[in-house]
Amino acid sequence: MTRTLKTTLPLAAALLLAAAPAAFAQNLLIRGGTIHTGVEAQPAAEVVVVRDGRIAYVGAAAGAPSADGLELVDLKGATLFPGFTDGHAHLDGIGWREMTLNLEGAASVAEAMSRLTAWAEAHPEGLIVGRGWIETHWPEKRFLTAADLDAAAPGRVVVLSRADGHARAVSSAALAAAGIDATTPTPSGGEILKDANGQPTGLLVDGAMALLEGLAPEADPAATREAYRAGFGVYARYGWTGLHFMSAPWKDVPLMEQMAREGEAPLRVYNAIDMGDARALMAGGPRDAGDGRVITRAIKFYADGALGSRGAKLFEPYADRPETSGLMLASREEVMPLYQEALRTGIQIATHAIGDQGNHDVAAWYEEALRSTPKSEWKLADPRWRIEHAQIIRPRDYHYFNDLPIIASMQPSHAIGDLHFAADRLGDARLDGAYAWHTLVERGVIVVGGSDAPVERGDPLIEFYAAVARRDLNGFQGPDWRPDEAVDRATALKMFTLWPAYASFRENELGTIEVGKRGDFTAFDIDLMTVPAADIPKGRAVLTVVDGRIVHRAD
Repeated sequence: MTRTLKTTLPLAAALLLAAAPAAFAQNLLIRGGTIHTGVEAQPAAEVVVVRDGRIAYVGAAAGAPSADGLELVDLKGATLFPGFTDGHAHLDGIGWREMTLNLEGAASVAEAMSRLTAWAEAHPEGLIVGRGWIETHWPEKRFLTAADLDAAAPGRVVVLSRADGHARAVSSAALAAAGIDATTPTPSGGEILKDANGQPTGLLVDGAMALLEGLAPEADPAATREAYRAGFGVYARYGWTGLHFMSAPWKDVPLMEQMAREGEAPLRVYNAIDMGDARALMAGGPRDAGDGRVITRAIKFYADGALGSRGAKLFEPYADRPETSGLMLASREEVMPLYQEALRTGIQIATHAIGDQGNHDVAAWYEEALRSTPKSEWKLADPRWRIEHAQIIRPRDYHYFNDLPIIASMQPSHAIGDLHFAADRLGDARLDGAYAWHTLVERGVIVVGGSDAPVERGDPLIEFYAAVARRDLNGFQGPDWRPDEAVDRATALKMFTLWPAYASFRENELGTIEVGKRGDFTAFDIDLMTVPAADIPKGRAVLTVVDGRIVHRAD
């Protein structure tokens, strides 16, 4: 059973008259290609018209209004969709990835270190920061170590984050600068990897990364703004019209709001701030700037770590490292008062959970908070709480997602990357509840699609492909990878359009191409609904439109 959301749009004419024109909006008439509306009753159209940022007409060319005063956009055979939204990404990290050492795609320790050497030579002074390495495909089959970094960049302070952001490899100079040695106590919820002699290897996992705080000076406002500009630019070119910004720094919210007011935020941003600033957001309530361009109304919690670094909390030990079952990064006592207060203040909760115990515990905490707080005290009758990743779930725990209910915010590309090591980490039996998009959708659960960039590339075509093919980019799947958990293309489209709109309380404005909704569109040079699955990642975005304004158009 695929869940269908019903919108409650007012009469289109009244809505158009009441809505203030979106800043920098254009008046458009779009035609010349296939148009998928995402509306089951009217799935296709020939023409879309946008006036003052709102959709004014969807339908046949013969019935379209006059083009007077409209900018004609010829799709030239491209395919138009409702605006694609990344339901889980890190906008600051996407921008900083463009401005620091990017190790994404490094095929070995040797290649990663070659990139480090080249970066160190080009930047002879200061701290070296990088991100994107992942060892699961490497022939060396191991994490980076301080010895690797020392050889590649002698004497330099180097901090290189694993792709998932849950582990960092640091140089000996960085260990010394942070005061980390064999006697350093392991922080709660973290791990300092050590060699046979008890010395730190240079790899810090989850909570242990906090030991590096203060190592790098805080970025100045100008650099931070430039990072956000870079992130917006990358995402507009990929075809995203918006993103749900997880772990948004509270200190950066005013900057993003200012950028929205000044026309420097071309995409929609839905912020979930870190739990450390939860009280500050709850005290003031949800925030909205730039006619809904930047909205801040959620809090992001972390329950456990990541599967790749064996920080995801499992009920039973890891199959390939039986001495550990992962790490819990939060406790019931810590989160419960905040969950209950969020219900009273209308703030949405989004909690990171990857392991099966992590997911169970979060679901049980949600249940307790929802049932212990009288509904008469809830600010919202439908709080729409989310679990971010919902990656490994015991089948006996699926009911929580229906009963409470819980939105499952999942990233398809994680499955096509993790398929190369997840079976080793989990063993075959636990794969029954892993990356279970189809099962959850069939149960009527809202499944929001995202990328977790910069953990992953952040390309919507890769995410859509992963959801419908459940194979890596080379077409590999493996015999044990539960192919039935792939979803059909109509469902995948909802995962990146209508369901992120619902998860941000905006299904009446976004997510489908309907009269009265905002003019957000993504066009690709391929038709995602018909092209062979293997060809989906080969396409590209050719048009990105937000509030009727063209923010990216390919040459």
